[in-house]
Amino acid sequence: MKRRQFITGSASIIAFSFSSAAMGATPWRIGQVFGGPPDNAAPSELVRALLGLGYVDGKDVQVRTLFTAPNPKDMKEAVLSQIPDIDLLVVWGTIGAVAAKSAASNIPVVFVSVGAPVDIGLVQSLAHPGGAMTGITFEAASETYGKRLQLLKEILPNLSRLAVLGAKGDPNFAFAMTSLDNSARALGVSIAPVEFNSADDLRSAFDGMKHRQSEALVVVAGALTYVNSKPIAELALSNRLPSCHGFKETVEAGGLISLGPDFLAFARQGARLVDKIIKGTKPADIPVEQPTQYITTINLKTAKALGIDMPAALLARADEVIE
Repeated sequence: MKRRQFITGSASIIAFSFSSAAMGATPWRIGQVFGGPPDNAAPSELVRALLGLGYVDGKDVQVRTLFTAPNPKDMKEAVLSQIPDIDLLVVWGTIGAVAAKSAASNIPVVFVSVGAPVDIGLVQSLAHPGGAMTGITFEAASETYGKRLQLLKEILPNLSRLAVLGAKGDPNFAFAMTSLDNSARALGVSIAPVEFNSADDLRSAFDGMKHRQSEALVVVAGALTYVNSKPIAELALSNRLPSCHGFKETVEAGGLISLGPDFLAFARQGARLVDKIIKGTKPADIPVEQPTQYITTINLKTAKALGIDMPAALLARADEVIE
């Protein structure tokens, strides 16, 4: 396998160039778009999983992966740059899936890690997508954000004021607020949405939380919050805000707790959906899947820095504890 990387504008491309097609077979040309840095292992894992299903380099598949900035403009440009030369598109994240919906209507699309594909109009329903797209949701259920709030309430029984941080224009934000709204009322917690456009806005976003006397933070899972995991975790800690996330990477960077899917497991699920399409099933007839693995990660070092004694029952339920 040869590996080629180059930079064009804000995007970098890693092309997995396979050997020439054997016995005259024409390989499926698969484009993959990921909103984030090229060192992320998930897109490569999808390629490995696809080959692990029995596809032969060059004879069956040819995959070209493009990494770009996680914003609507760059994601759409990345999708458009792939379309002329591919037979199938794999796109990661809600922003990328929305871009693919408008730009890639004539080819099958597999989306991976999308918060609410029905709510934002990507598919007609999870069971019957009804178009050229299918894929995997990020959330296991519409109540997942409520469960993240419940985790914080378990840690902070007197919690009454919650900040909700997300990227401006991210379709996941409205879905998150709806989910949180229902749980917040039942738990006696007021919630305040806080939007940001880029990493440069994060400090002022946290200043706003401090001004509103927020006592804890839920971060909306999206491409921009993912790539800014480290500064978000650091600012939450420096502002003494216990935080709950959708990405375990943010907890590894210093966030308090996360509840979310495993990205490498996502990649393997995505490969299986690609396999179904290659074998002749239309995306319209492939039900949208939910994550097969959901994990809770706790950072005890952060808990200690915040002066929090984590409940023993919560520690016992956690899948990963960082000490």
